[in-house]
Amino acid sequence: MDYTKFIYTHNMNTPLAERMRPRILDDYIGQEHLVGPDGVLRRMIESGRVASFILWGPPGVGKTTLAKIIANTVRVPFYTLSAVTSGVKDVREVIDRCRRDAQSMFIQGRPILFIDEIHRFNKAQQDSLLGAVENGLVTLIGATTENPSFEVIRPLLSRAQVYTLRPLERPQLQVLLERALSKDEILLSHGAEVEQTAALFRFSGGDARKLLNILDLLEQATPQGEKIVINDKLVIDRLQENPAAYDKNGEMHYDIISAFIKSVRGSDPDAAIYWLARLINGGEDADFIARRLLILASEDIGLANPNALLLANATFDAVRKIGFPEARIPLAECTIYLALSPKSNSAYKALDAAMELVAQTGDQPVPLHLRNSPTSLMKEMGYGRDYKYSHDYPGNFVIQQYMPDALGHRDLWQPCDNQAEMRSAALQNSRWSRTDDSE
Repeated sequence: MDYTKFIYTHNMNTPLAERMRPRILDDYIGQEHLVGPDGVLRRMIESGRVASFILWGPPGVGKTTLAKIIANTVRVPFYTLSAVTSGVKDVREVIDRCRRDAQSMFIQGRPILFIDEIHRFNKAQQDSLLGAVENGLVTLIGATTENPSFEVIRPLLSRAQVYTLRPLERPQLQVLLERALSKDEILLSHGAEVEQTAALFRFSGGDARKLLNILDLLEQATPQGEKIVINDKLVIDRLQENPAAYDKNGEMHYDIISAFIKSVRGSDPDAAIYWLARLINGGEDADFIARRLLILASEDIGLANPNALLLANATFDAVRKIGFPEARIPLAECTIYLALSPKSNSAYKALDAAMELVAQTGDQPVPLHLRNSPTSLMKEMGYGRDYKYSHDYPGNFVIQQYMPDALGHRDLWQPCDNQAEMRSAALQNSRWSRTDDSE
C-alpha cells in the first residue's frame, strides 16, 4: 500500500478519526460496491454530476467522509446541515442561498445540500426540503443510520436513490490500522507497533471511527515519548479502565441495543429494563427503541403469543404520539411484557426456509385449480377448474394441493415447543391426516 499521497494536518486536540479522514476518493476505505472502479458513486463523483441520494449504514463506515470528498471534488456550492441542530428556518435559509447561487452567472451546476442524520428531521422539516429537491434547485445528500423507509417521507424518498453502506471487514480495518500507524505524526512519535489485533478488531465491530478512537485512547494513556505496543491485553485493559472514552458520541449504541435485544429474547426482564434505561439515558431516539420492540415481537415471540405484536405496535403508536419523557413508560411496559412472553421464531424460520426453496426451485407455475379465471378463455384453459371451496366442507377444510405441482407438499413451518403452537400443530395434523374428504 502506497501512502505517499496522504497529507494530513496534525493537531493534538483533533481526534485521530478526524486527522485520518480521507480527502480524496482514492484514499477512501471500504464500500467497493459503490466507490470501486465501476461503482455508481465513483462515476457520479468523477463526472461532477451528482444526483440526490441517501447513504444508509451503521456508524463509522464512511457516510460523512463520502460527503466531504464530494465537497472537495465537485465544483459547485456545497452546504451542510446537521439534523440534530438545524430546524425548518435553517433549511429555508440554505435553500434561499441555493436559489441565489442558481441565479449567479459565476456558478455552474446545482448546489449540493448534505444533511447528516437526516432520520432526525421531522415531517415538517423534510417537507421544507421537498420543493427544492423536486424543482432541481438543490441536490440532496442525506446520511442516516436508520432505515430510510421508516424515517424519510415517501415523496422525498422517491426523489433520492438509497445506497447501503456496509460495516468494514477485517482486511479493510487492517489497511486503516496500518495507515494510521505509518502516517499519523502523533502515533509515529510513540513508535507504535502491533503484536495482536484480535481485540482491537473485535471491539471496532466494523466501525472505522471506533478503531481510530481506540487507538486515540491508547495514545492518550501512554506518556509522551513512550513506545506503544498494541496487543489484546492492552486494548482490553484500557477499555475497561475508561469505557466512556470508548463510547465517544454514543458509539456503544449498537452494543447496548444488542444487549437489550438479547435480554428480551433471553426472557430476562431485569436485564432488559436495565439496558432500556441505558438507551434512554444515552439519548436514544424513542422511535428507534419502539421499532426494535416491534421486530422482537415478530421475530422472537411470534406465534407463541400473537398479542405481543399488537402491544408492540400500540407502543410504537403511543411513543410517536407522546414522545419523551412520557414515552419511557409504554416502552418499559412493552419491554417487560415481551421479556416475559413465551418465545418462538417458527414464523421467521419458516419464511427463511420458503425463501431458500424459492431460490433453489425458481418461479414454479401456480397450479391450474388455484389460478384466477376472470375471462372465458381462461376458464376454457382450465383456470380454476377442480378448485375446492373450503367453506363447502365440514370444518371449513378440505384436502387439496396448494403448492406448485413440481414441489408437492413441503413442511416449511416447524412449530416451536409452546402451548399456542402445539395446539395449532395438533389441529393441522388432524386436518391433513383425514382421508374422508370428498367433493
